[in-house]
Amino acid sequence: MKISVVGGGIGGLTAALSLLRQGFDVDVYEQAVELKEVGAGVQVSANGTRVLFSLGLEEDIMSIASQAQGKEIRLWNTGQTWKLFDLGPLSIERYGFPYITIHRNDLHQTLAAGVRRIKPDAIKLSKKCVGITQDDKGATITFADGTTATSDIVVGADGVHSKIRETLFGRDDPKFTGIVAWRGVIPVERLPERMLRPVGTNWIGPGGHVIQYLLRGGKLMNYVSVVERADWQVESWSVAGTVEECLADYEGWHEDIHTMIKAIDVPYKWALMLRPPMDDWTRGRVTLLGDACHPTLPFLAQGAVMAIEDGFVLARALAENNGNYEAAFAGYEAARVERTGKIVRGAEGNLSRFHNAALKDPKLAEDYVNAEWQEDKVKQRYEWLFTYDATSVPVVAGTRSPEAAA
Repeated sequence: MKISVVGGGIGGLTAALSLLRQGFDVDVYEQAVELKEVGAGVQVSANGTRVLFSLGLEEDIMSIASQAQGKEIRLWNTGQTWKLFDLGPLSIERYGFPYITIHRNDLHQTLAAGVRRIKPDAIKLSKKCVGITQDDKGATITFADGTTATSDIVVGADGVHSKIRETLFGRDDPKFTGIVAWRGVIPVERLPERMLRPVGTNWIGPGGHVIQYLLRGGKLMNYVSVVERADWQVESWSVAGTVEECLADYEGWHEDIHTMIKAIDVPYKWALMLRPPMDDWTRGRVTLLGDACHPTLPFLAQGAVMAIEDGFVLARALAENNGNYEAAFAGYEAARVERTGKIVRGAEGNLSRFHNAALKDPKLAEDYVNAEWQEDKVKQRYEWLFTYDATSVPVVAGTRSPEAAA
């Protein structure tokens, strides 16, 4: 079977590597002229590292990742701290695999190298998809340069602005959340030693929150923040803002946050859009994965991991259904649609939880955090995420997902 993957991001490359390891012939078509990811960090919980290790990438990944020892909540202005949950050795003990933080480009290049080790010419650059057609013999992709590629099936892994999704299902209708996000990566030598603890920190406040964690073995600090404002609605990761603008969005916040913002060379900003999860990802010989079918707000730290899980489960479905793509796509959706939809809705639910008005008052804030992040509630929100096993979840058509069964 000949398979085309449209999109060379984390999800597309995970799918390609998984499919190649199952013995399928795969080509990846990426619109960029150079294979690189934007500079930012990504969190990969145990359910994601399980997949990466199963793909033979454990040594490569762990040589460039950081392991958070835990997560904590801090109050936006006073810095008061609550432990959210332990990670580090506990993640391995409880789930069998580590919770890591890694630079997107490091993960991206590791996946690309894995693909090229099996098929050196698999990744085709400067191939922007502008359309797709299919018949009973195959599916044909048309590219902006006038060339085409025909294969037995196509996987649309072309991101939140997916051309494949638009062709199959029509234009989507994203709703602006009223939230703008900022990101930056900081060399740790620009920060005081006290800020370099190996924990993931969620600063929560009225109308915004900030996330920080270490990357690249502790050499970099990843900074991501969101703020409620309605004057910017561009959904792009490549728009540069200014340090001054970012500082103004967090006026009155803790000095540690201002220290990080001032240490960023160029902060980038993008508008957060909300899209309802899709119940159907497939049309004929073409299916979707990752942000192409279930883009999520970044409030459960599962966006990249969902794409990683998708790619691996799809490859298993095709292998275990002996290349019968109709049965495989049905099994793939049965394993994934319910779970990813639950994650999208859960991330949306965290929006109001992180930005509650009670956080303005330190007296009210303590009671609020103690109530919202008590141990049983934290387990309810996260345990089902981390225990998911993409390497063994049933992928036979008609089998219900663990989330649906629950």
